[in-house]
This record gives sequence, C-alpha cells and structure tokens, in this order.
Amino acid sequence: MAVSPDTRKRLITAALVAPASAWLFVFLVLPFIAIVVFAFGERAPEGGYQAAFTFAQFANLGSRAAAFKNTLVLAPIGAFVCLLVAYPVAYYLAVKASPQHRLLLVSLVVVPFWTSLLVRTYAWMYILGARGIPHLLEFIGIENVRLLNTPGAVLLGIVYGYLPLMIMPIYVSLEKLDRRLLEASADLGAKPLSTFFGITLPLSLPGVMTGVALVTILLLGEYLIPQLLGGGKVFFIGNALVDLFLQSRNWPFGSAIAVTLVVVVVIVLLVAMRVAWRVAGTRQVDLV
Repeated sequence: MAVSPDTRKRLITAALVAPASAWLFVFLVLPFIAIVVFAFGERAPEGGYQAAFTFAQFANLGSRAAAFKNTLVLAPIGAFVCLLVAYPVAYYLAVKASPQHRLLLVSLVVVPFWTSLLVRTYAWMYILGARGIPHLLEFIGIENVRLLNTPGAVLLGIVYGYLPLMIMPIYVSLEKLDRRLLEASADLGAKPLSTFFGITLPLSLPGVMTGVALVTILLLGEYLIPQLLGGGKVFFIGNALVDLFLQSRNWPFGSAIAVTLVVVVVIVLLVAMRVAWRVAGTRQVDLV
C-alpha cells in the first residue's frame, strides 16, 4: 500500500518528536501527576504518603506563610534589581562596545557559569561573614555590623547569581536593534534620552520581559542561596520543600506546596507574556 507524501511527512515528524515527547512525559508529566496525587493524601504515621482524598494540606498552607512571603517579595525584588543592573551592561555590550571587543566582553558575562553556584555562594558567605566586610568595617570604627543571614545578603546573592540570565536576553534584543532608527532619531533632533525612551527601550522590551520572567520563575524555586546566605532565618519555598520531604517526611503537605508553587509560576509566566504582547505590540514573544 502506497503512502502519500503528506502521510510520510507526518510519520517522519512523529518519529522525530516521539523521543523528546516520551522523555518529557516520563520525567516531567508523570512526576507532576504523582505530586498532585500526593497533595490530596495524608501523611502516614511513620512519614511519607498515605492514600486519601482531602484538601487539608492546601488548607494548611498558611503555616508556611513566611516562606511564601519571602519568596513572593524577594524574588520579584531580586529580578527588578537584576534588571536595573543588567540593562546598562547589555546596552553597552550591544550598542556601545566595539565589535572587536564585544565577544570578549560577552564571554566575561558568561564566565561565572563556568564555576559552580555553590562555590560562588560560599565565597559570598566569607565576604559577608564576620571575617569579611564586617571585619574591615571595624578598622574604621563601625562595629557590630551583621551582613550574613539577612534579607540583604540573600538579595545580593540572588543578583550576583542570576545577573547573567538577565543580561543575555536583553543583549540579544538590543543587538538586533536597527541602528538606522537611532540615526534617524538623532537627525530629526531628538535628544539621546528621548531616543532611548522612544525607540531603544520599546524595541528591547521583549528581551526585558524574557529576562524578568526567566529570573523570577527560577527564583520562585530557589533553595541554595537562601539556605547559605540566609542561614535558616530567610528561607524560600524551596527550603520549606526540602524540610517537608527530607526531614519532616510530610510528603502530602510538601506536594501541596509544590503544586501551589507551580500554579504561581504559571500565573507569572502568563502575566509576563500578556504584558510583553501588549507593550511590544506583537504576540511573537518567546519567554521560555
């Protein structure tokens, strides 16, 4: 039986997509289904999961209000500070830097990813610890300064760790900017500030929204930075999940928090996409 060209194309496409689809289903969809099932169960007497159908775990989310508050406050603030720092850097790399040095400068932005985040965070623990900056401040008469295990330390670690992820999408967006638009604006007598707010910023907003959404979503599940720089005093939802699954062994409650976190991430992504579409005037914006 002869196979039509359209059918052959569909079969080839299905064969190419099948391995990736199977991988995502096994390692993404199935675990999430298990987490949803656990979320409606009960904690077994010896810990773990016990089959049941109850909403008690979701009703108990308020007991972890501090983790939700820290996450939903520090994650957006961290993303915003990353944006404030990243945009001038990305603008310089894409618009001002010479082509001969641009590749080198972009490489320097990526270099921190060559080192483990754990090692870099431990370095900040020493810098902010008693033998670091506070010790130096004692020489000029400023004593009893505590930087480590504070929200400021966590915020600093967030900006340091996630800044490259904010710079690169903005850089890509600015690098595609048509320079003739900037020249035309200058020829028409527009001041540099007017050109920036009228042309550069609007055209780079897709990259800005991509960076903000990417950093915010990753920060919502952050565990390492609050654990090390917060010292157990500033903890995120990720820290609460580790405690519930590995220490308290309350899998249903941890699953309920995980499901809630996924819902929050989806909402953040949808809001970011809608804002990007409206501001940029197009629906062709890729956030992930």
